[in-house]
Amino acid sequence: MWNYNYYVYIITNPGKTVLYTGVTNNLKERLWQHQQNQGTKGTFAGKYHCHHLLWYEHHSDINNAIAREKEIKGWRRQKKIDLIESENPNWNFIVYEG
Repeated sequence: MWNYNYYVYIITNPGKTVLYTGVTNNLKERLWQHQQNQGTKGTFAGKYHCHHLLWYEHHSDINNAIAREKEIKGWRRQKKIDLIESENPNWNFIVYEG
């Protein structure tokens, strides 16, 4: 069986006021893309300068990763905060080196 890497992640803006949830197969590259898209009005993360990683989880199946992303996107903000704080209580920006 093949082992694949997919990541569901939550990023925020410098002021930690906006949360963005996404899914990717290359978290390091995706974070770089978010960094490059700052101020881009055509994307939510770009518009709100979201590029700081707060939380992520690994999946080996893309369908599970997509389902988890959709689940989290459907949550109220407080539930997302609870998820972040369960692993990152101080909301430290995570440096992902992959």
